[in-house]
Amino acid sequence: MSYRAFVVNKDEDDFTASVQTLDESALPDGDVTVAVEWSDLNYKDGLACTPNGRVVTKYPMTLGIDFAGTVVESSDSRYSAGDAVVATGYDLGTGHPGGYAERARLSADWLAPMPDGMSAEESMVLGTAGITAAMSIDVIEKAGIGPEAGPVIVSGATGGVGSTAVAMLAARGYDVHASTGKSSEHDFLRDLGASEILDREELAAESRRPIERERWAAAVDPVGGSTTASILRQTRYGGVVALSGLTGGVGVETNVMPFILRGVSLVGIESVYWPGEDRPRLWARMAQDFSSRNLLDLVEARVGLEEVPDAASKILAGGVRGRILVRPS
Repeated sequence: MSYRAFVVNKDEDDFTASVQTLDESALPDGDVTVAVEWSDLNYKDGLACTPNGRVVTKYPMTLGIDFAGTVVESSDSRYSAGDAVVATGYDLGTGHPGGYAERARLSADWLAPMPDGMSAEESMVLGTAGITAAMSIDVIEKAGIGPEAGPVIVSGATGGVGSTAVAMLAARGYDVHASTGKSSEHDFLRDLGASEILDREELAAESRRPIERERWAAAVDPVGGSTTASILRQTRYGGVVALSGLTGGVGVETNVMPFILRGVSLVGIESVYWPGEDRPRLWARMAQDFSSRNLLDLVEARVGLEEVPDAASKILAGGVRGRILVRPS
């Protein structure tokens, strides 16, 4: 049987990205074969579409770090033909053929059952971005920071992680402050549940002060760089900053004052290799948080495999609001 896939290849300086028709024998070894129904586009997928993105570890590679679909064949007792499943992270789309294909084969350990009441399309509105946001909020909650502790700031709020975090925090009763550089998206963020909106430049502003007025009980920060430094200076006593991204830069120029005077914690969020046994819990929490909201309202566009390069360019340029979904077939 043949299937379509979006494949990148690199041979020294020669880089190609194209939709190809492959034979099922080209699928890698694995316990479970899945008919892919939906995937999504993340910043990491955008990098993988470029010759110098430095996220793909071997070529040729079928991209797509997330996917959702239906089990076609399984040698693992946890899954049977017809089961709805979702996969995010691990080496998908970077070192193992991923979700930009009509077929995928992988280890059963990399899969999670689809949450009750959630469709494959809805799950990809969340995907890695949702898992990252859920992990960030999980860290905040485990630190004992509830809605009564004060407002939570979300940076990069119109992106995948940011928009998901705004909606999830609001659903849990938090007072959410959102930061964005897109003045046209304020209504979008308010619809998600943000009570206050800050300009990106204000949040990323540099300061000579080692510490500033306490503003936020916690932060979900998928941006990094000077934004992280600014948030740390303004986080309340005992607060937590959950850091998951680098769109604002990989360097953080800070000092020890927020940590030794206010007991602020900076916690790194790593969602790629997050233990598989804990993923169903996070998916269940996301399904609960979004039970009263139409997830598909967060979708900016749905694209086919041929449209992936253009969509990748858009996300790398910071021009995406919400989520872009990819339908392989």
